[in-house]
Parts: sequence; C-alpha cells; structure tokens
Amino acid sequence: MGDTNTQTPLLTVRNLSKRFPGVQALDGVSLDVYPGEVHVLMGENGAGKSTLMKILAGVYHADGGDIELDGTPIKPTTPLEAMDLGITLINQELGVATNLTVAENVFMGSEPHRWGIIDRKFMSEKTQEVLDKLGAPFDPDTPTATLKVAEQQQVDIARALVHNSRVLIMDEPTAALSEREIDKLFDRIKALREQGLAIVYISHRLAEVAVIADRVSVLRDGQYIGTVTGDDMDKNTIVSMMVGRSLEDFYEHEVSDTKTDRFLVVKDMADGKRVRGVSFQAAAGEILGISGLVGSGRSELARLIFGADKGISGEVWVDGEQMHIRSPLDAINSGIGYVPEERKSEGLFLQMSSQENIVMNVMQQKARFGILDRSDNDSITAEAIRQLNIKLASPRTPAVSLSGGNQQKLLLARWLQIKPRVLILDEPTRGVDVGAKSEIYRLIGEIAQQGVAVVFISSELPEVVGLAQRVLVMREGRIMADITDKDRINQETIMAYATGVREPDYAFTA
Repeated sequence: MGDTNTQTPLLTVRNLSKRFPGVQALDGVSLDVYPGEVHVLMGENGAGKSTLMKILAGVYHADGGDIELDGTPIKPTTPLEAMDLGITLINQELGVATNLTVAENVFMGSEPHRWGIIDRKFMSEKTQEVLDKLGAPFDPDTPTATLKVAEQQQVDIARALVHNSRVLIMDEPTAALSEREIDKLFDRIKALREQGLAIVYISHRLAEVAVIADRVSVLRDGQYIGTVTGDDMDKNTIVSMMVGRSLEDFYEHEVSDTKTDRFLVVKDMADGKRVRGVSFQAAAGEILGISGLVGSGRSELARLIFGADKGISGEVWVDGEQMHIRSPLDAINSGIGYVPEERKSEGLFLQMSSQENIVMNVMQQKARFGILDRSDNDSITAEAIRQLNIKLASPRTPAVSLSGGNQQKLLLARWLQIKPRVLILDEPTRGVDVGAKSEIYRLIGEIAQQGVAVVFISSELPEVVGLAQRVLVMREGRIMADITDKDRINQETIMAYATGVREPDYAFTA
C-alpha cells in the first residue's frame, strides 16, 4: 500500500503537524502529490483531511513540518499567497461573491490595473479564455447570483486557472451536485489532469474512487495511514484503512428475537398527492426498511405518520391504541420519534448548543416550576454524548460546528430522550463518512434491541439490505412488496419491485 510512483512529486509534505486546543488534528503527516494525477484523500470526519488542505492553502499555519512545491520550500500564510504560489483550494462551501459578475469573482483580490484603473477588458478576455477551456455555458459578465451551484463551482475553478494554479484542491466538490452535474465535473477534472495539473480530491464517497482516482491516500486520527493505487483501490481495503475494520463488519448488529404484540400499525395513509392509501405494520424490536426510487413517496409517508404534513386519510396505532396525530407534538406524546431527511433545515437548531439540541424534546418535562434544572440537563447530555460517542469540544459547542456524522448522532440523541416506542429514520446516514455510518448502524441495532419499532428509509440499497429484517418497497405512492425472506432481501429484488419489473406482491393484514 505504499507510494511506488517513480515521477518527481510536484507537491511534497513531510511530517506536518497541527494542534488545536485539546485536539491533535495532524500528527506527522507526509504525502506526495504528482503532476497530472487525481489524488483522492479519504478519512473519517475529524481525520485531518481539511486541516491538511487548509495548511497547504494558507488558511491555517502548521506547528511543524515542511512543504515543498516543485522542490522549493514554501510556507503560504494566506490563501492569496498560496494561490500566487500555485495552490488553490475550492471549498465545499463555494467562495463566490454572488453580488459580483463572473469576471469580478475570478479576479477578486487580484484585479489587474492599468494607469490606476481596473482593467476590466483584460479581466473579461482572460476569464473568457478559461471559461472556454471549461466549456462553461455563461460569459464573464454574467451575474454570479444567477448561476447554479455547479456553475458557481466552475467560477471557482476558473479563478484557479487564471492564477496558473498547479495544484487544485477540491473539498467534497460533488456534495451539492446532481448525478448529471457530477458526470460533467468528472469530465472537467480529467481534462485538467491531462493538462498536467495535480488535483487533490477530498471525498467520503467510495463510489467516486473508481471513477476519478489515480491514487487514494487515507488519514485516520490525524495520521497518514497509507496510499493505494490500481487493484488495491477497492472498497474493502479503503474502508479498512479508514476505520480499522472491513466493509462486511459495517452492518453487523444484534437482531432482536423478541416479537411482542406491540406494533406500529398504519392504515390507509394518503395525502392526495404522493402517498396513496398506504397500510403496513412494524413489530417492536424490528428494523423495517422502506425502499423505493426518488419520488416513490417514502419521505412523504414518514412526514404524514409524524404529523409534519396533513393527510386526507389514515390511522396510526401504537401498541394497540389509536393515536390521534394532528401535529409533531401529538406524535411525540404518542411515543413516535422522527429523524428527518434534511437534518440541518428540519432537524437541528444549528445556532443552539449541542446540549440544548439534546434536551430540546424533554425540556418541558424536566422543568421545575417553569425553570430548567441545569444539573439535570448536564447529566442527560453527558450520558447521551457517552452513549452515542458524539465527538465535540464541549456540550456548549453549537450544533453547526459539528461534523455531519456528529450532527446526526446529536439528532438521534434528542429523540432517544423521549424513550420512543417507534423511531422513524429518513436517510439517517446521508452526508456522513463511513466511520460515522458504521456507528449509526450500531446505534440502530441497539435501539431495536431495546424493543423499539424502527422504520428505516434509505436510498442506499446496500444499507437497506444490510440492516433491515424486513423491507417494504414503494412505487408511485403505494407499497409494491413486503419482503420478509432474508434471502430475497437483495438489491436486485428490491429494484425489480421499485421499477415495476415485478408485479406488486403485497396484501395488508392488521
């Protein structure tokens, strides 16, 4: 798994270290990056990937170690200085100013002057040159605010090309792109590689490795683990390097053998649009997967059950008792928890502390004479952080400061405080790295072991197959199949029902 490239590295990092208060972010990391390659950098959240890249881009300053560019020692102290040296970082959160034109963004901070006046003609001509290279469908005078996310990303790449960057660092560049936009981005990256650029590509998506990577390097806990290339770039090897265990171990969890008569029963749930008379049941201690293509009505069904959306019909029964759910508060009082698909916009209170997020659902019950008991909150929070292994500097840390995986665990911690009888999870591992996924899978197994009926919605078929004891397949707002035989819970069978290749095979009995 070593680096066997015989070329001369364009970028060399040796023994780089960086410490933040209470955290050793980088611990003696060494790395070589060659011209004309796409070097994918992987690791769990907190592994040190972004810290390393920000040091190279002049955002952070290293505590120790050396950086060389084409054999020359460098120590960039600002992003502009790094760009002048030939290193450009394109962040996941794009750095465009939407109140400026494309050309103004491309030259932002380094505007050319002629006789003391900004040379807009030169800016426009030079910007057009690089836009033509990128095949961009807009011109230099286009207001950046009118561009799509993928097009704004092209503006960031154009800025790097105008500054003759030799090393282009891309941090999770596909996070906000559609599949078609991702394909176009990959085509552009391959073209830039052919021009001799060294591209460092940070990603947590294993599926992208086979498509884009020439080599893959892995960091774990701030340390360099190794580099793989060719046939060694398989998922199992990379996952093992990232988290210290194999891909097969991901979905391992204790399966509850206890089936009580306490069920979630949903009858004739409909909203008149996406959900059309859905009925199903889930046993206590069961992990019930709900699968289907985008637009099949999975998320809409979850929101109807939880009372987040209004339906035109439907009944919800828990433990033999009909629940009258008109709002999320009614659902909570019925013992139903819900982790939504969009955790940032619909789940978390991002500017509030991690502690406030954890105790949010039980604040009213824990208050005494209308006043919150601080010691009570502290003990609840400490236990939740320990139980779910939430990595954060302090319970007072704002939720917005946490990684995606830790934000998701924070949301799970909040719902566990109500001691739910039913827990609905909509895309609970979206946007989190493989290490956090593995922990979330373990937590789901433990929750089911406690007798909770877990309804698990996911677009990722491998995790549905790996986690679910039973799978409902939805298409066009209806349930097409209830797959109970573990041998039939596979990607091919699920997709056959989801796409209509197989005829519906489902009959509800309460």
